[in-house]
Amino acid sequence: MTHRILIVEDEPSIAELIAINLTHAGYKVEKAMQTDIASAMMKDQLPNMIILDWMLPGKSGVQFAKELRSNERTKALPILMLTAKSEESDKVLGLDSGADDYVTKPFSPKELVARVRAMLRRQMPIEDTGPLTVGPLKLDPSSHRVLATWPNAESKAIALGPTEFRLLQFFMANPERVHSRASLLDKVWGSEVYIEERTVDVHIKRLRAALVPFDCDRYIETVRGSGYRITKTPTQT
Repeated sequence: MTHRILIVEDEPSIAELIAINLTHAGYKVEKAMQTDIASAMMKDQLPNMIILDWMLPGKSGVQFAKELRSNERTKALPILMLTAKSEESDKVLGLDSGADDYVTKPFSPKELVARVRAMLRRQMPIEDTGPLTVGPLKLDPSSHRVLATWPNAESKAIALGPTEFRLLQFFMANPERVHSRASLLDKVWGSEVYIEERTVDVHIKRLRAALVPFDCDRYIETVRGSGYRITKTPTQT
């Protein structure tokens, strides 16, 4: 299957550079110069991922990413944020808005293609773990569904982005074990792509936020100085 990638970039030369490199890598590429055009292009069929520039005319990439994450149809769409902003606070803002990864301009086309490949790989299950259960959380890799199931209550579906789903799957496949940020980057993101450890904290925050309405966030614990784990017996109340 050929993956479709939508580039939302208002600078034609940059959009064309990205498109050429992704096409040579075997991807089908579409381009939009504004978010409203991108929305119209996604109306009938979603791409496999979107490369989204931060600074766009009209609605910014950050605003658009937040809208995509708040919409059930596009909530799990992988987003790679592309921007000239390189300060750590800007990277955190981009990730907090819903982006799964972040590339600053000027960028290496080879690195960008590598990150695209890694993000698309993360849409696949980490391994054939089969259905997983930790506390009220039930995760099925084959159907890509997560449920919160409490006694005497109806099971409720939890919507997660692709990276948060992989994080939760990895945690649930390895309960009670503490995982460092470096280990999580290697196991969940992959060792071939350069991503800062701070990225892990942002995605843990997003995972917990998605679990809060179901009273399941307390199962993801921070172990100070070591990393994170999922536990069957949370101490938080």
